[in-house]
Amino acid sequence: MGALDEGHFCSELENGVKLGCIELSFEEEPETIAIEDAVKVLMQGLGEDVNREGLKKTPLRVAKALREGTRGYRQKAKDIVQGALFPESGLDNTVGHAGGAGGLVVVRDLDLFSYCESCMLPFQVKCHVGYVPSGQRVVGLSKLSRVADVFAKRLQEPQHLADEMCSALQHGIKPAGVAVVLQCLHIHFPKVESAFLDSDHQGWVELLVSSGSGVFENENANLWADFLNLLRFRGINVEKNRMRDSSDQHWCPSRSPSGAIAASKIESVNQGMVTAVASILRSLGEDPLRKELVGTPARFVKWLMNFQTTNLDMKLNGFVSDRVDPLKLNGDGCKEKKIHSELNLSFWSQCEHHLLPFYGVVHIGYLCTEGFNPIAKSLLQSIVCFYGYKLQVQERLTRQIAETASSLLGGDVIVVVEANHTCMISRGIEKFGSSTATIAVLGRFSTDPAARAKFLQSIPNTAVSGR
Repeated sequence: MGALDEGHFCSELENGVKLGCIELSFEEEPETIAIEDAVKVLMQGLGEDVNREGLKKTPLRVAKALREGTRGYRQKAKDIVQGALFPESGLDNTVGHAGGAGGLVVVRDLDLFSYCESCMLPFQVKCHVGYVPSGQRVVGLSKLSRVADVFAKRLQEPQHLADEMCSALQHGIKPAGVAVVLQCLHIHFPKVESAFLDSDHQGWVELLVSSGSGVFENENANLWADFLNLLRFRGINVEKNRMRDSSDQHWCPSRSPSGAIAASKIESVNQGMVTAVASILRSLGEDPLRKELVGTPARFVKWLMNFQTTNLDMKLNGFVSDRVDPLKLNGDGCKEKKIHSELNLSFWSQCEHHLLPFYGVVHIGYLCTEGFNPIAKSLLQSIVCFYGYKLQVQERLTRQIAETASSLLGGDVIVVVEANHTCMISRGIEKFGSSTATIAVLGRFSTDPAARAKFLQSIPNTAVSGR
């Protein structure tokens, strides 16, 4: 091969691309550096110290998470499908030949995540794909999952995601038809003002969408019934009449009528932070001027400002007046103390390591004498919400709730926090369904294994889920 000419060498060097065996590390790539700089602006806008221990590496961690979570911009579906088609005699262009119900092949329960193009928060997807082979060829089943992942790893909205998957498979495999069904869940935090009062807030918006090509273009085709029945056979209950086109009505809470009203009450948005988010979009390979993304930076900043460290009053509904008298709580030292508990107090927070949401429930137990009037549940819920609406880590959140509750309740306190972290699914590890439990014990609970065991056994056996 000829030597690389000097002009071409300089051009590649300036653009930061591979130079033969020379390659910039991830940390040195211009896109990574741009995202890090933008994240620092966002953290400073929240009133945080970017040099605080625990936050020093947050800009790099966020850059890694975002670039990994949007790697679909750097991939092409056709590259995945090509070379994955295998000959299979007995299959032709006539629907109904070998392969089962109408020749239908179905891959169920593909766990995916994507980023909402309206607010940049991650959303979860349960994907089901079916196709009818033709032309005497079938596709490697793993490729269906990989094609779905290519389009999911971009800023998306559900219907567009389903349509892109369907179109790519139809053109890449050239089957008789393709069907895609997506069950999508978008996280929906309560507004910080109402979180202290609304313990029954529904934390998820659910949407069911579908897309079909070829023999599935007719929504009433018998093959759709076959497809849905094969899903139902495995306990996946989706009804065709429940599916809708999400483009007709925004499913993102930030663009819902209530979200728009809440946003309109915010007097101003930090334009420096908005510019920083636009820079992140460009670094990921997106165009901030794309019509679907024009308002996204401002919406993300408004969301993020829920977790600012300044100007957030501790709204603990009578925190001082409801403070418990330790003498009343402990009563006569000869009386036996009983365990009182408040279980399943909901919380919402933002991971300070990746600037991604985490959520779950808090269980609080404390010792009091018989006849003591338990502290109001609303006060404990307010403590939980107050510490949740900050940049947090779960371990610190657990300790802070325990220490504040202990100051109110006489010292004998146990706190268990169960949480799902979106950073566990929106990065390379992609551990769907995992959850984290932390525990803090103070006073007698730290020295009495029987008391701890009794409280822990009272916690209901209901896993923290993504819904």
